[in-house]
Amino acid sequence: MPSAESTPRTLYDKVFQAHIVDEKLDGTILLYIDRHLVHEVTSPQAFEGLENAGRQVRRPDCTLATTDHNVPTTSRKALKDIASFIKEDDSRTQCVTLEENVKKFGITYFGLSDKRQGIVHVIGPEQGFTLPGTTVVCGDSHTSTHGAFGALAFGIGTSEVEHVLATQCLITKRSKNMRVQVDGELAPGVSSKDVILHVIGQIGTAGGTGAVIEFCGSVIRSLSMEARMSICNMSIEAGARAGMVAPDEITFEYLKGRPLAPRYGSEEWNKAVTYWKSLASDPDAKYDIDVFIDGKDIIPTVTWGTSPEDVVPITGVVPDPETFATEGKKAAGRRMIEYMGLVPGTPMEDIEVDKVFIGSCTNSRIEDLRAAAQVVKGKKIAANIKRALIVPGSGLVKDQAEAEGLDKIFQEAGFEWREAGCSMCLGMNPDILSPKERCASTSNRNFEGRQGAQGRTHLMSPVMAAAAAIVGKLADVRKLTDYKSSPHVEAAVIPETTSTAKAHTDERIEEDDVEKDKLADQPQDSSPQVNTSVSKSSAGLPKFTNLKGIAAPMEKANIDTDAIIPKQFLKTIKRTGLGSALFYEMRYNPDGSENPNFVLNREPYRSAKIIVCTGANFGCGSSREHAPWALNDFGVKSVIAPSFADIFFNNSFKNGMLPIAIKDQAALERVHAEAAAGREIEIDLPNQLIKDADGNTLCEFEVEEFRKHCLVNGLDDIGLTMQMEDKIAEYEAKMSQQTPWLDGRAYLKRKGQGGKLVAKAVPVPKTNRGEEKKEPLEW
Repeated sequence: MPSAESTPRTLYDKVFQAHIVDEKLDGTILLYIDRHLVHEVTSPQAFEGLENAGRQVRRPDCTLATTDHNVPTTSRKALKDIASFIKEDDSRTQCVTLEENVKKFGITYFGLSDKRQGIVHVIGPEQGFTLPGTTVVCGDSHTSTHGAFGALAFGIGTSEVEHVLATQCLITKRSKNMRVQVDGELAPGVSSKDVILHVIGQIGTAGGTGAVIEFCGSVIRSLSMEARMSICNMSIEAGARAGMVAPDEITFEYLKGRPLAPRYGSEEWNKAVTYWKSLASDPDAKYDIDVFIDGKDIIPTVTWGTSPEDVVPITGVVPDPETFATEGKKAAGRRMIEYMGLVPGTPMEDIEVDKVFIGSCTNSRIEDLRAAAQVVKGKKIAANIKRALIVPGSGLVKDQAEAEGLDKIFQEAGFEWREAGCSMCLGMNPDILSPKERCASTSNRNFEGRQGAQGRTHLMSPVMAAAAAIVGKLADVRKLTDYKSSPHVEAAVIPETTSTAKAHTDERIEEDDVEKDKLADQPQDSSPQVNTSVSKSSAGLPKFTNLKGIAAPMEKANIDTDAIIPKQFLKTIKRTGLGSALFYEMRYNPDGSENPNFVLNREPYRSAKIIVCTGANFGCGSSREHAPWALNDFGVKSVIAPSFADIFFNNSFKNGMLPIAIKDQAALERVHAEAAAGREIEIDLPNQLIKDADGNTLCEFEVEEFRKHCLVNGLDDIGLTMQMEDKIAEYEAKMSQQTPWLDGRAYLKRKGQGGKLVAKAVPVPKTNRGEEKKEPLEW
């Protein structure tokens, strides 16, 4: 175990420190990753990069893959294979490509005919793949979900997906410590979703930028694991890198009997629990940011605008943007009111909805479905509700709900009972809103077009969404005459059926009971299974020194990744070809014609190499690396703004781009003025200066020395990390002795002696990015 230090440490400090492979003088850290989850949207380009460089997946035993974003949630009774089941070409290509890659690289995979398939952030905890004290990553921003177990879990971009696949490490820096303490008790009808929406409403979507949030207090301690997961899931919507909750007896009870957790009652289980108990923050640990909330102040909460921070109590009214503090906020508020089709002063309970969606990685677990079923039992959905969908988070959740009769309760009320998948959360599959349809949704984002072009989303808890379906409007669940209990209290006890349920094997193969039980067997050896046949080559990046060109001015705050590159353009297995989709909803009218008022459609900005944005929090939202890819493909190599969302900021550097944060308002205005005048500006990275077209200095800027070094020299992270092979191997050997339950050999599910994976992959055309291979780079 990592040795205790005299300085009081937080939960985050302890987990982070235990995973440091190497640390440089400037604070750059090589961090080891215990668990890597993979899905079809953010992985194709990563696997392609491995293949082009002749690299293998370093730790296939610590990698788990599934399809979730693109998959239809209709019946799978006629399913033969994924290629014939998925009708949309782009979606099918991404899913088929994943199946080909898991077969090629030897990764455990839960396909559509496997009951263990589901939303990636549901199946990880469900299988016991997520464990306390681990580092967990996925090419998906809502990886923060897994922090509910006391894991350091965060979303990464595709370049970082490739980095983890190749090295099992990431290059990073320490985050700030932030504490959100919620004390007291929650009233009946108030759930964990209301807690996190309330928190985001208090601190804003940039309130946690640069920090890892630890959620604590009596309210958090009273919640079940599933409720805690919902809170940590939306930490990213508060701008945080991750969210965490200290593991406790509720955590350990949840993990008992999970297929990939240490076997309950074994020596390894006891050793693990002892370690997990040591992770709690020390009593005198210091936090950089503190937020205290009284549970009694939280009532059922819903969003009204197009950001998760735009919340009001269900008892409130649509706010008037003219009362907002600044002109910028007023303008943003007016746009949201127009987009959402609302009138200021309208009671929230008077707003009719067209569709209801209960699902997503935020609220699709068994407790969410039980709570919603309690509301709708014996009732019918309102006549004006066009569709109401219940989408379980995994095949196992679906099976358990059906065993409890929940499916019949929903279907009798008029809901559609679906198969597992991301579904209407982001509309990358057939489950979408039509233009201007209004949805009561349990998902995590309400960005413009998130659930479908021009769709209008109100975020809320499962019981509130269920109430909206019954009433036909946004509704206060507490007002339903026969609704009495508080779902969050009932959810605090993990039913025995959840913790002891056996994982289903792939239905396409026949195996005996012994073979099925091997999924839960403990490893017999104590050394990690590492691929040693790894190429030391590196693709590298173009060198970035001086950039001179037209700068496009933008004035909007919170420009999110859905605005930069809408989700309908994520169905690609390439890094290129996305320039035409950049800012699609802003650049084009509904009929496909150019919007002449958008800056990039006007001269001289059509050839802009730089964006100068005066609004804060540029790039908030998803971890999708498609946002910098689209900017890069358009020709934009640098974005200048007051601040950036963490993941977008990191992803930009991974693609040889330079995001520049200028907090000095006067300096930013000088740069913006040049952009607004249509004049070129120059970015001098070696000297860290921004100049006008005549070479006069407009301002200086800050950039981390390591990032600057990599950009100026065109250095590639993977090549740098591979020079640390000896230190990585030394770390792995140590952790295999100290925390053997983290070696994932037990679930390398194979069929027969040939070692063939249980994934009937469909071949896809091989492609090549055509990137030049270079010699390995020094760390």
